Amino acid sequence: MTPVLFALKKMMEENRALNGLVLFGLTRQEANIYLCLYQNGELTGYEVAKQTGISRSNVYSALAGLTDKGAAYLAQGTSSKYVAVPIEEFCDNKIRGLNQEKEYLINNIPAMKEQEIGYITIEGYKNIWDKVVNMVRDADKRIYISACYHTIEQLKVELQNVVKRGIKLVILSDQRPQEAELIGEITYYQCENRGNNIRLIIDSAFALTGEITGSREDTCLYTGQKNFINVFKDTLRNEIRLTQLQGGEKNE
Repeated sequence: MTPVLFALKKMMEENRALNGLVLFGLTRQEANIYLCLYQNGELTGYEVAKQTGISRSNVYSALAGLTDKGAAYLAQGTSSKYVAVPIEEFCDNKIRGLNQEKEYLINNIPAMKEQEIGYITIEGYKNIWDKVVNMVRDADKRIYISACYHTIEQLKVELQNVVKRGIKLVILSDQRPQEAELIGEITYYQCENRGNNIRLIIDSAFALTGEITGSREDTCLYTGQKNFINVFKDTLRNEIRLTQLQGGEKNE
């Protein structure tokens, strides 16, 4: 690897780490300073400012934020030095705290008004994928999914779990899932490559359809409307019949 490519790879990895730390509640500046402490051990605010190029006033403000958020400790001595909390400990503490807040909110937030789910547009790959995963996890009786093999593979853990729960799983895809846990436990129909399209029906009650490319521009339609779902189911049945006529049915 050339020095330029190595530097570029290192920069991308560091940027990914910074983004991850931000997701755990740190500001971008706090994340930069956390990495500095993590890589260098105990440092004074002056030393952090010198290494990062961040002004001393901003450094001390960020260090106070890191200690408040449980990402750094203050080591007392002849001069105040700061040390990063180990990353696994910091993340575990955050997740434990969030789980506690989750339980409180579930038990105490005002009840949601009962209403039929209309037509909802979900935008952005991450939001769509989160919805797909939650739909699969919440399934109670049956799942019909039509998608390319790559998408099915990304869902393999969730699909394995629903199979273990005895939920009927029907897959239309261009390639059979390879996981041993799924073989013999699913109804599979081999069809043409679906590309970026996904169609998902859960318990004949909820449906999602659209395109997922990994982009923020991705959009999918999610609904609980019975008429739409019935038409959607008929479309999938027709696809299955066509697959059977073409000899593509595989029950495994």
